[in-house]
Amino acid sequence: MNKRTTLAAVLAAATLGMNAQKPMSAPKGGKAISDELIGIFFEDINNSADGGLYAELVQNGSFEYSPAERDGWGPGTAWKQVRPGHSLGTLQVRMDSPIHPNNPTYMRLHTERVKEFYDYAGWKGFGLQNDGFDGISVKADAKYDFSVFFRNIGQAAKKVRIVLGEPQGWGKDPKVLAETTIDVNGQAWKKYSAVLTSAADCKNACLQILVLNTGDLDIDQVSLMPQDTYKGHGLRKDLAQALADLQPKFMRFPGGCVVHGGGDGFWNTYRWKTTIGPKETRRGLKNTWGYHQSMGLGYYEYFQFCEDLGMEPVPILPCGVSCQGTNGGWNMWPTQAQDVVPMSEMDEWVAEAIDLIEWANGDPATNKWAKMRADAGHPKPFNLKYLGIGNEEKISPEFCERFKYLYKKVTEKYPNIVIVGTAGPGSHPENPDYEAGWKLADELGMPIIDEHYYEKNDYFLSSRQYDKYPRDRKTKVYLGEYAAKDKKFIDALAEGLYLLHVERNADVVCMTSYAPLFARKDGTQWNPDMIYYDNERPYLTCSYYVQQLFGQSSGQYFYGDCVTFEGDAAGVQQPQENVPYGQSVILNTKTRKLYVKMVNASAESKKANVNLGRFGLKKMAKKTVLTGAADAENNYDAQPIAPKTEQVKAQKKFSLDLAPYTMVMLEYSL
Repeated sequence: MNKRTTLAAVLAAATLGMNAQKPMSAPKGGKAISDELIGIFFEDINNSADGGLYAELVQNGSFEYSPAERDGWGPGTAWKQVRPGHSLGTLQVRMDSPIHPNNPTYMRLHTERVKEFYDYAGWKGFGLQNDGFDGISVKADAKYDFSVFFRNIGQAAKKVRIVLGEPQGWGKDPKVLAETTIDVNGQAWKKYSAVLTSAADCKNACLQILVLNTGDLDIDQVSLMPQDTYKGHGLRKDLAQALADLQPKFMRFPGGCVVHGGGDGFWNTYRWKTTIGPKETRRGLKNTWGYHQSMGLGYYEYFQFCEDLGMEPVPILPCGVSCQGTNGGWNMWPTQAQDVVPMSEMDEWVAEAIDLIEWANGDPATNKWAKMRADAGHPKPFNLKYLGIGNEEKISPEFCERFKYLYKKVTEKYPNIVIVGTAGPGSHPENPDYEAGWKLADELGMPIIDEHYYEKNDYFLSSRQYDKYPRDRKTKVYLGEYAAKDKKFIDALAEGLYLLHVERNADVVCMTSYAPLFARKDGTQWNPDMIYYDNERPYLTCSYYVQQLFGQSSGQYFYGDCVTFEGDAAGVQQPQENVPYGQSVILNTKTRKLYVKMVNASAESKKANVNLGRFGLKKMAKKTVLTGAADAENNYDAQPIAPKTEQVKAQKKFSLDLAPYTMVMLEYSL
């Protein structure tokens, strides 16, 4: 390195140091709170994974759909037989000698006759067509990675034509968007790959696999993935970006009721170990919500996504107790039996937790689970901090016995792992499970307990549950699932008002996550949800934008006396019980940012008086406003609610008229 280069590097480093924000001390009057308050919760409900966040474009590519998952389903679901040029053949479902025992079903193509080109001036071949999830959406000049496992039967090699096409109507060959030919040799399962570049945009493309020779050919694990995925890690880019824009601090996964088999029994329990290897070795599973989950989006992808977004992973494991009443929806069958495993078998579930910690955090040189992580492409540890045990189980004596056993074993071996327990379904003080869950938490000194509730908007508008929580408890609250039971703007404002209350009590509540997260158009089992989507784009709800403002404004200190509303008694800090407006002031000492949030969920204007005299404000501030009619709704047809942002002059003392049905956030640099 020459002297000029050295000097330039020194000057660049000095400039970077001058521009970097140094942490600051908090002015007096603030209350220390959690800065991990806003996160996300991903559960594979509403077809959120396959055909959603997981970017795979082929549906049932492993032929594992079955009637046990949905009436009328089978290995051929989402596939159709095609025989252009009047070729002849048959399809046979087989399970002997599969690629892997976890993926036992495959299809044998028996091609009996292939018309030659001079016999038919069009396509030829015998095979299969897949239309994806309500069509395959492709973009002009975009590249797509095709892969498949073939096994040739017999000595003669096979030629297979792969076509990405645009359907032209019944009896007509699809218009070719991209194609390739694969030579299949050998009599063992082998993976074949190709890159297809689409010649045009198409919202309803299909994928055809056509055998061009007579004889038998086995096929399994068909895949078509866009090359342009989020950070190259296999997630659909626009949906992943919508989550990144929330600026979440953690992600809870994979459920929810998906975790412990729903009402189907322990055979259908989610086991993380069958979701981390090569895709062809992963075990597909019946989804609790009535469809198939391929596990293409598995624990490795969840952890990778957390790393990509700078989120803490919060995996949830079962603890030997089933979810009572899940088969049909949350708490729909409250008298359904709660199944438990014998205590003599609980060490299997202890190993499930211990091995996960070692897979995520261990040294590949000394630990077999950590070596599997490294072999998958991530030699560095994921630095797992949180581990959830259980989800919405009835807090029965059987549950308590098994939870205590698992909790003791895990914390003895890994005392630094923060265990998240459960307060059962419906976490309200009058609920017996809530009382029993908190009793167990107090007995164990549990770090965090997970509360869930879904209510009409008047609950969130009026209740201030956490004002009444004791301050001397060791256990903090994670509000892991909550939402108002509709998707109007007033519901989103009610949630925002409630989050102002949560921020004021963020010395007690350390984490929150709205639920559910995603819902596919024409594939939704639960409403409302934060983000709806189809093959082309996400549709962001009013609740999404409220969550986004809170995600953008995390901090370590809460100030309750900087904003007052005219008409309130002296010393009153909003939000208060049964009052439809409120405020919160949050300081982030790490980024030197100050956030003032105000919500008016009433039909009348409110005047807020703001005094930020204790803070050293820079000249300009960013003002973001969400406003609209109370019954406005963002949906597939219209998006009337969206944030409007402008730069305003920063003032230490001012008044602001808060319009009816409005949320305002002011962001200051210090």
